[in-house]
Amino acid sequence: MKPNPVKKALREGKPQVGTWLSLGSVVAARFLARTGLPWLTVDMEHTHTDIQTAAMMFGAIADAGCVPLARVVTGRHDLIKSVLDCGAMGIVAPMVMDPNEARSIVEATMYPPRGTRSVGGGLHALNYGASAEDYYKQADDEILVVIQTEHVAAVECADETYAVPGVDAVFVGPNDLAASLRGPDGSSPSKQLLESTLTRIREAAARQKIASGLHVFSIEDAKRRLEEGWQFVAVNSELKFMLTGAVDVARAFEHKALPGDVAKY
Repeated sequence: MKPNPVKKALREGKPQVGTWLSLGSVVAARFLARTGLPWLTVDMEHTHTDIQTAAMMFGAIADAGCVPLARVVTGRHDLIKSVLDCGAMGIVAPMVMDPNEARSIVEATMYPPRGTRSVGGGLHALNYGASAEDYYKQADDEILVVIQTEHVAAVECADETYAVPGVDAVFVGPNDLAASLRGPDGSSPSKQLLESTLTRIREAAARQKIASGLHVFSIEDAKRRLEEGWQFVAVNSELKFMLTGAVDVARAFEHKALPGDVAKY
Protein backbone atom coordinates (compact mmCIF):
# COMPACT_ATOMS: atom_id res chain seq x y z
CA MET A 1 0.00 0.00 0.00
CA LYS A 2 1.48 3.33 -1.01
CA PRO A 3 2.01 5.83 1.83
CA ASN A 4 0.35 9.21 2.18
CA PRO A 5 3.24 11.55 1.23
CA VAL A 6 1.54 14.68 2.60
CA LYS A 7 1.03 13.15 6.03
CA LYS A 8 4.66 11.95 6.03
CA ALA A 9 5.97 15.37 4.98
CA LEU A 10 3.99 17.24 7.64
CA ARG A 11 5.24 14.85 10.32
CA GLU A 12 8.77 15.67 9.18
CA GLY A 13 8.09 19.41 9.37
CA LYS A 14 8.09 19.92 5.59
CA PRO A 15 5.57 22.52 4.32
CA GLN A 16 2.85 21.36 1.95
CA VAL A 17 1.08 23.93 -0.25
CA GLY A 18 -2.10 23.02 -2.13
CA THR A 19 -5.44 24.47 -3.09
CA TRP A 20 -9.20 24.12 -2.71
CA LEU A 21 -11.61 22.65 -5.26
CA SER A 22 -15.04 24.29 -5.14
CA LEU A 23 -16.49 23.78 -8.62
CA GLY A 24 -17.30 20.09 -8.34
CA SER A 25 -15.47 19.47 -11.62
CA VAL A 26 -13.79 16.13 -12.24
CA VAL A 27 -12.03 17.59 -15.28
CA ALA A 28 -10.59 20.52 -13.31
CA ALA A 29 -9.45 18.13 -10.58
CA ARG A 30 -7.73 15.91 -13.12
CA PHE A 31 -5.77 18.80 -14.60
CA LEU A 32 -4.86 20.43 -11.27
CA ALA A 33 -3.64 17.11 -9.87
CA ARG A 34 -0.92 17.21 -12.52
CA THR A 35 0.39 20.69 -11.72
CA GLY A 36 2.78 19.47 -9.02
CA LEU A 37 0.68 20.56 -6.04
CA PRO A 38 0.99 17.78 -3.42
CA TRP A 39 -2.63 17.90 -2.26
CA LEU A 40 -6.06 19.13 -3.34
CA THR A 41 -9.05 19.52 -1.03
CA VAL A 42 -12.50 18.81 -2.43
CA ASP A 43 -14.72 21.25 -0.56
CA MET A 44 -18.06 19.66 0.28
CA GLU A 45 -18.99 22.13 3.03
CA HIS A 46 -19.69 25.29 1.08
CA THR A 47 -20.30 23.90 -2.41
CA HIS A 48 -22.77 21.85 -4.43
CA THR A 49 -20.36 18.90 -4.73
CA ASP A 50 -22.12 15.62 -3.88
CA ILE A 51 -20.54 12.33 -2.86
CA GLN A 52 -20.75 10.74 -6.31
CA THR A 53 -18.93 13.65 -7.94
CA ALA A 54 -16.44 13.79 -5.08
CA ALA A 55 -15.67 10.07 -5.47
CA MET A 56 -14.75 10.61 -9.13
CA MET A 57 -12.63 13.64 -8.16
CA PHE A 58 -10.77 11.64 -5.49
CA GLY A 59 -9.93 9.01 -8.09
CA ALA A 60 -8.79 11.53 -10.69
CA ILE A 61 -6.53 13.20 -8.13
CA ALA A 62 -5.08 9.98 -6.72
CA ASP A 63 -4.41 8.51 -10.17
CA ALA A 64 -2.17 11.51 -10.88
CA GLY A 65 -0.10 10.88 -7.76
CA CYS A 66 -1.62 13.80 -5.85
CA VAL A 67 -3.33 13.43 -2.45
CA PRO A 68 -7.12 13.92 -2.44
CA LEU A 69 -8.59 15.41 0.73
CA ALA A 70 -12.24 16.10 1.53
CA ARG A 71 -13.61 18.91 3.60
CA VAL A 72 -16.78 17.42 5.02
CA VAL A 73 -19.88 19.42 5.89
CA THR A 74 -19.31 18.74 9.58
CA GLY A 75 -17.30 16.24 11.59
CA ARG A 76 -20.03 13.59 11.73
CA HIS A 77 -19.11 9.92 11.69
CA ASP A 78 -21.31 9.10 8.68
CA LEU A 79 -19.93 11.92 6.54
CA ILE A 80 -16.33 11.05 7.36
CA LYS A 81 -16.95 7.36 6.66
CA SER A 82 -18.53 8.18 3.32
CA VAL A 83 -15.67 10.27 1.92
CA LEU A 84 -13.00 7.86 3.15
CA ASP A 85 -14.81 4.83 1.70
CA CYS A 86 -15.09 6.74 -1.59
CA GLY A 87 -11.34 7.27 -1.76
CA ALA A 88 -10.34 10.43 0.09
CA MET A 89 -6.89 10.06 1.63
CA GLY A 90 -7.67 12.50 4.40
CA ILE A 91 -10.36 14.73 5.82
CA VAL A 92 -10.69 18.37 6.83
CA ALA A 93 -13.32 18.85 9.54
CA PRO A 94 -14.69 22.40 9.96
CA MET A 95 -15.48 24.37 13.11
CA VAL A 96 -14.02 21.94 15.66
CA MET A 97 -14.66 23.48 19.05
CA ASP A 98 -13.18 21.21 21.71
CA PRO A 99 -11.15 18.04 22.48
CA ASN A 100 -14.21 15.80 22.62
CA GLU A 101 -15.21 16.76 19.10
CA ALA A 102 -11.66 16.24 17.86
CA ARG A 103 -11.52 12.83 19.52
CA SER A 104 -14.78 11.77 17.86
CA ILE A 105 -13.48 12.88 14.47
CA VAL A 106 -10.24 10.93 14.84
CA GLU A 107 -12.14 7.81 15.90
CA ALA A 108 -14.32 8.05 12.79
CA THR A 109 -11.19 7.84 10.60
CA MET A 110 -9.82 4.68 12.24
CA TYR A 111 -10.88 1.06 12.35
CA PRO A 112 -11.32 -0.86 15.62
CA PRO A 113 -9.70 -1.15 18.06
CA ARG A 114 -8.28 2.37 17.56
CA GLY A 115 -11.50 3.87 16.24
CA THR A 116 -15.09 3.33 15.23
CA ARG A 117 -14.92 3.29 11.43
CA SER A 118 -16.89 0.42 9.91
CA VAL A 119 -15.38 -1.94 7.34
CA GLY A 120 -16.56 -1.62 3.75
CA GLY A 121 -16.06 0.12 0.44
CA GLY A 122 -13.62 -0.44 -2.39
CA LEU A 123 -12.55 2.87 -3.89
CA HIS A 124 -10.37 3.61 -0.87
CA ALA A 125 -8.05 0.66 -1.57
CA LEU A 126 -8.00 1.47 -5.29
CA ASN A 127 -6.76 5.01 -4.65
CA TYR A 128 -3.98 3.69 -2.42
CA GLY A 129 -2.96 1.05 -4.98
CA ALA A 130 -3.62 -1.67 -2.44
CA SER A 131 -5.72 -4.73 -1.82
CA ALA A 132 -8.69 -4.28 0.48
CA GLU A 133 -6.94 -6.45 3.07
CA ASP A 134 -3.82 -4.30 3.08
CA TYR A 135 -5.90 -1.13 3.20
CA TYR A 136 -7.76 -2.28 6.31
CA LYS A 137 -4.44 -3.11 7.98
CA GLN A 138 -2.65 0.14 7.18
CA ALA A 139 -5.22 2.89 6.59
CA ASP A 140 -5.20 4.06 10.21
CA ASP A 141 -1.60 5.18 9.77
CA GLU A 142 -2.07 6.88 6.39
CA ILE A 143 -5.31 8.89 6.65
CA LEU A 144 -4.55 12.59 7.16
CA VAL A 145 -6.73 14.17 9.85
CA VAL A 146 -7.02 17.96 9.72
CA ILE A 147 -9.29 19.88 12.07
CA GLN A 148 -10.27 23.50 11.59
CA THR A 149 -10.10 26.19 14.26
CA GLU A 150 -12.55 28.83 13.10
CA HIS A 151 -13.92 30.39 16.29
CA VAL A 152 -12.23 32.30 19.08
CA ALA A 153 -13.90 30.03 21.67
CA ALA A 154 -11.98 27.09 20.19
CA VAL A 155 -8.72 28.99 20.61
CA GLU A 156 -9.22 29.02 24.38
CA CYS A 157 -8.87 25.22 24.52
CA ALA A 158 -6.52 24.86 21.55
CA ASP A 159 -3.74 23.03 23.40
CA GLU A 160 -6.13 20.39 24.75
CA THR A 161 -7.75 19.93 21.34
CA TYR A 162 -4.48 19.70 19.40
CA ALA A 163 -3.12 17.19 21.91
CA VAL A 164 -5.75 14.61 20.92
CA PRO A 165 -3.85 11.62 19.47
CA GLY A 166 -4.44 11.21 15.76
CA VAL A 167 -4.85 14.89 14.89
CA ASP A 168 -2.24 15.66 12.24
CA ALA A 169 -2.86 19.34 11.53
CA VAL A 170 -4.99 22.34 12.32
CA PHE A 171 -6.27 24.58 9.55
CA VAL A 172 -7.61 28.10 9.97
CA GLY A 173 -10.37 29.63 7.92
CA PRO A 174 -9.52 33.33 8.38
CA ASN A 175 -12.99 34.58 7.42
CA ASP A 176 -14.85 32.55 10.05
CA LEU A 177 -12.23 33.28 12.67
CA ALA A 178 -12.50 37.01 11.96
CA ALA A 179 -16.31 36.81 12.16
CA SER A 180 -16.07 35.28 15.62
CA LEU A 181 -13.87 38.20 16.71
CA ARG A 182 -16.37 40.91 15.73
CA GLY A 183 -17.29 43.52 18.30
CA PRO A 184 -20.74 43.68 19.97
CA ASP A 185 -21.83 46.12 17.27
CA GLY A 186 -20.72 43.77 14.49
CA SER A 187 -17.58 45.73 13.70
CA SER A 188 -14.68 43.82 12.19
CA PRO A 189 -11.73 42.99 14.44
CA SER A 190 -8.52 44.95 14.10
CA LYS A 191 -5.72 43.45 12.06
CA GLN A 192 -3.68 43.27 15.25
CA LEU A 193 -6.33 41.21 17.05
CA LEU A 194 -6.72 38.80 14.15
CA GLU A 195 -2.96 38.35 13.79
CA SER A 196 -2.45 37.80 17.51
CA THR A 197 -5.19 35.15 17.47
CA LEU A 198 -3.56 33.42 14.51
CA THR A 199 -0.27 33.44 16.39
CA ARG A 200 -1.93 31.80 19.39
CA ILE A 201 -3.22 29.02 17.15
CA ARG A 202 0.11 28.46 15.43
CA GLU A 203 2.02 28.41 18.70
CA ALA A 204 -0.44 26.00 20.31
CA ALA A 205 -0.05 23.64 17.35
CA ALA A 206 3.73 23.86 17.64
CA ARG A 207 3.57 23.02 21.33
CA GLN A 208 1.55 19.92 20.53
CA LYS A 209 3.85 19.02 17.62
CA ILE A 210 1.24 19.11 14.89
CA ALA A 211 1.23 21.13 11.68
CA SER A 212 -0.62 24.43 11.44
CA GLY A 213 -2.12 25.85 8.29
CA LEU A 214 -4.40 28.47 6.85
CA HIS A 215 -5.95 29.77 3.66
CA VAL A 216 -4.24 32.61 1.78
CA PHE A 217 -4.85 34.39 -1.51
CA SER A 218 -1.45 34.99 -3.07
CA ILE A 219 1.96 33.40 -3.49
CA GLU A 220 3.47 36.26 -1.50
CA ASP A 221 1.13 35.64 1.44
CA ALA A 222 1.87 31.93 1.30
CA LYS A 223 5.61 32.54 1.47
CA ARG A 224 5.18 34.96 4.36
CA ARG A 225 3.06 32.49 6.33
CA LEU A 226 5.52 29.66 5.69
CA GLU A 227 8.31 31.85 7.06
CA GLU A 228 6.21 32.41 10.19
CA GLY A 229 6.01 28.66 10.73
CA TRP A 230 2.73 27.64 9.10
CA GLN A 231 3.11 24.37 7.18
CA PHE A 232 -0.22 23.32 5.62
CA VAL A 233 -1.16 26.23 3.37
CA ALA A 234 -3.95 26.55 0.80
CA VAL A 235 -3.58 29.18 -1.91
CA ASN A 236 -6.87 30.32 -3.43
CA SER A 237 -9.14 27.78 -5.15
CA GLU A 238 -9.60 26.64 -8.72
CA LEU A 239 -12.52 29.10 -8.97
CA LYS A 240 -10.37 31.99 -7.72
CA PHE A 241 -7.56 31.11 -10.12
CA MET A 242 -9.99 31.06 -13.04
CA LEU A 243 -11.73 34.31 -12.14
CA THR A 244 -8.53 36.20 -11.38
CA GLY A 245 -7.05 35.29 -14.74
CA ALA A 246 -10.21 36.18 -16.65
CA VAL A 247 -10.76 39.46 -14.82
CA ASP A 248 -7.16 40.50 -15.44
CA VAL A 249 -7.71 40.03 -19.18
CA ALA A 250 -11.04 41.90 -19.13
CA ARG A 251 -9.56 44.83 -17.23
CA ALA A 252 -6.55 44.98 -19.54
CA PHE A 253 -8.97 45.75 -22.37
CA GLU A 254 -11.24 47.95 -20.26
CA HIS A 255 -14.18 45.56 -20.37
CA LYS A 256 -16.48 45.99 -17.39
CA ALA A 257 -17.95 43.11 -15.42
CA LEU A 258 -21.59 42.91 -14.36
CA PRO A 259 -22.42 44.59 -11.02
CA GLY A 260 -20.59 42.91 -8.17
CA ASP A 261 -16.88 42.22 -7.90
CA VAL A 262 -16.62 38.67 -9.22
CA ALA A 263 -12.86 38.72 -8.62
CA LYS A 264 -13.54 38.42 -4.87
CA TYR A 265 -15.18 35.00 -5.10
